[in-house]
Amino acid sequence: MSGTTRPGGPDVPRFPTLSATAAHHARARPDAVAVECEGRAVTFLEFHRRGNRTAHALIGEGVAPGTRVAYLGRDSEHYHELLLGCARTGAVLVPADPRLTPGEVAHVLSDSGAELLFADQDHLATVAALRPRLDGLRNVVALTDEGPEGFAAWRDGHPDTDPDPDLGNGPGAPLAQLYTSGTTGAPKGVVLAQSTFWAINDLLARHALDWLDWRPDDRSLNVLPGHHIGGPWWFLQGFRAGATNVVARGFDARRTLRWFRDGGITTTLVVPSMLTILLAEPGVGPGDFTGLRKVVYGGSPMPETLLKQCLEVMGCDFAQIYGLTETCASAVCLPPADHVPGGPRLRAAGRPYPGVAVQAVDRSGAPLPPGEVGELRIDTPALMDGYWRRPAETARTVVDGWLLTGDAGHVDEDGYVFLHDRIKDTVLVAGENVYPAEVEAALRAHPGVADAAVIGVPHDVRGEAVRACVVARPGAAPTPRELITFLRGVLADYKIPTSFEFLDELPRNASGKVLRRHLRDRAREKG
Repeated sequence: MSGTTRPGGPDVPRFPTLSATAAHHARARPDAVAVECEGRAVTFLEFHRRGNRTAHALIGEGVAPGTRVAYLGRDSEHYHELLLGCARTGAVLVPADPRLTPGEVAHVLSDSGAELLFADQDHLATVAALRPRLDGLRNVVALTDEGPEGFAAWRDGHPDTDPDPDLGNGPGAPLAQLYTSGTTGAPKGVVLAQSTFWAINDLLARHALDWLDWRPDDRSLNVLPGHHIGGPWWFLQGFRAGATNVVARGFDARRTLRWFRDGGITTTLVVPSMLTILLAEPGVGPGDFTGLRKVVYGGSPMPETLLKQCLEVMGCDFAQIYGLTETCASAVCLPPADHVPGGPRLRAAGRPYPGVAVQAVDRSGAPLPPGEVGELRIDTPALMDGYWRRPAETARTVVDGWLLTGDAGHVDEDGYVFLHDRIKDTVLVAGENVYPAEVEAALRAHPGVADAAVIGVPHDVRGEAVRACVVARPGAAPTPRELITFLRGVLADYKIPTSFEFLDELPRNASGKVLRRHLRDRAREKG
């Protein structure tokens, strides 16, 4: 399939905004299904109308261009209706990870200055407890179709006509603000314009490449959550092409397998650990994936043994993407043609799309020759607007138009990008970033902990797992169980270490910096 076919097919119009795209599909294919979620199907015409009602309801709440609108809950069709409503009013959607602790949720809502919050039933009590700390939050809407206080009632009391088009909702206007932690452990908001979400899609079409492609007859499975850049990015690609987006409310292997087997899924975006779990299901076989044509994955490389199993059982094309939230999900792609077991490119993250540049640079910022390892930097049209209200941090990260990734790697003579280590020591747990500084700070708050360092160790399913190296206070002897219990309620579950090592002291260099590589080497030696 890797050739020169234009992504999405030659007859798919490419509008620059989400509003224009929704209006086109409503006219051209009104009865085709745009979104499915838990048996509920919304056609393109109805989705367009719901987007209009949502936009009018937002305006009725006093929402104006630049207003932050938060979403706290599992994904549903309402998430995407809000995304369209924000696009039509110039508002900015701020999705919060529903697994965060109340304190972490409060930071996202307070830092973003969200004035309106949509929360599901599981989080309404938490939000009620937090409201006294959130002076700018004016209203909370329940994400339910039932009752006078629910989302459907809030939305449907408004007209389905197009709102005023002059609301600052052009392609360069901010559309979403996604939170990602930094090396200091303080989550920061990455502001992304509408145009960034479709920038790579446009490059693929301009150069007639189908490394990644979406078609009007696709049934595209959305299993990555909306608070993760992969969630809205993947949805918008399928929506632009006129595909049906099947929205999962979290990943469940049995349910996902039924979608592949009975739901006619043709394409999806996953992290490799999901494929490992899926293929471990009893009785899984080629007959479960007869309609599947392409799987895109990211978050970590795919082991060759897993690729072989996927090719044998799933029988479709595979493409790997590499990018950051700051580059709107993808800057580099390993196309299907390079997914050959034993092939020379399989260890690569991929190569930049035409119109995207990746370099390895030394500490002074000078480009390195092919094969030499340095910090990777990216020049892409899908670059973030910046970190919300953090101009100094934005200036340190984006230098002369290049985004410094914090990842160490090299670029070979053919332009393929190879990752080596993460300069910022990020731990990738099933595609989710865990930043050591945040976990270390939480550990040090325990009365029995004098010092702590966190590293990532290989994990067969999740890619990496969090390991804590702990120095106890004199006279104290904290146990792993005690520390795990202490961290619950402070950190999201995926950030909590799954293994511990107790040391007399942490290895440090002359300047006092923890030598994490030594800790990783120790962990590797112990298996």
